[in-house]
Amino acid sequence: MHHIVTPLTSAVTYSRWLHMFIPAAAASVWFFVSDAFWAPLLFAVPIGLIPAMRLEEGIQAQLLLTPSERGRPDASIAAAPSSSWAERWRTVLWLWVRLLISAGAILALWLPVASIELVLSAAGRPPGGLAEGLDPHWWNVLLAPLPIVPLLVLVVLGGRLSTAAARWLLGPSPTDRLTVLEGLTEELLERNRMARELHDSIGHALTVAVVQAGAARTANDPAFTERALAAIEETGRDALEDLERVLRVLRESGTPVSRRPTLAEAERLLDSARSSGAKVDARVSGNLGLVPAPVSREGYRILQESLTNVLRHAGPVSVRVTIAVDGGRLELEVANPLSGAAGLPGSGSGLRGIRERAALLGGKARTESREDEWRVSVSLPLDGIRWSDAVHRSSGR
Repeated sequence: MHHIVTPLTSAVTYSRWLHMFIPAAAASVWFFVSDAFWAPLLFAVPIGLIPAMRLEEGIQAQLLLTPSERGRPDASIAAAPSSSWAERWRTVLWLWVRLLISAGAILALWLPVASIELVLSAAGRPPGGLAEGLDPHWWNVLLAPLPIVPLLVLVVLGGRLSTAAARWLLGPSPTDRLTVLEGLTEELLERNRMARELHDSIGHALTVAVVQAGAARTANDPAFTERALAAIEETGRDALEDLERVLRVLRESGTPVSRRPTLAEAERLLDSARSSGAKVDARVSGNLGLVPAPVSREGYRILQESLTNVLRHAGPVSVRVTIAVDGGRLELEVANPLSGAAGLPGSGSGLRGIRERAALLGGKARTESREDEWRVSVSLPLDGIRWSDAVHRSSGR
């Protein structure tokens, strides 16, 4: 009994009750014309076969039966048009179930009428309806609340039955569920990518700041100190912009990702490394404007992480940067002399992030020590690359 009484205080119980009466309004129009009770069931067949009918019924069911799930991608009731004949016939069956539940709800209205009849019979009026046959007596007033009890039971159970039927007949298809999972996977991958960007950007800024501060302290040169402070300020400002952009996206899932830097802006990374004392020899061949945006953005981050690793592990040394667009691929290489502080191949989250970025776009990344140099070589394909394809590839589909 507790499971029936408690829902009586919930608003969704009465929105479900309203949902049960909506078909009665349409069916009652027919009953003014004919008393053929089977006609509405027959008329529901061509209506339910219309693809848009499933969308309309799904929206209405979400709004009144499961309002807490409204608009959620993982809602137990789908709000989409029929995409197959199986879904169309399930919609027809759902309309039949709605009509039958609605008929039961209408019949249940005789219960409060019976309560009214019992109250009126206390004044000497012979009761009618469900109370017909009882003699008019004053104590019939004591019986008046009794029909309300089964009415409340029907309100709760009828709503639960409607909700269960809607979830069964209007629930998302396997294709819908797969689409939802793909969306959630893309969102997760996007958040992981933004986390890597924060690591790359903030890590780069902190590395530059540490290197510049250390060099300024040991140089004992006011002019060099001024240049170092300017480099720290510029790098820190860029990092703050990246941080603000990513945090804004994380706070507001509906906010579109603003423009991210591409390889066309690689010069600012190179200037930042030069300001930190590194001697950067950059060679660019090919048209960077032909590089697709996803590849160019990831290439920028790969270059940023590679330069950050050089400054962090080798210090202000000579760096050779090669960026080439040739044969439908983007080739990027960063090489620096080995030192005792250089990182080992494959170590660190930065190098792992470089390999993950390359794999995400169907490319390859190689880190190795060769000829007394530490090299990071990345090869990314250009043809047919789309961000959505890369997401699907990374999720194993």
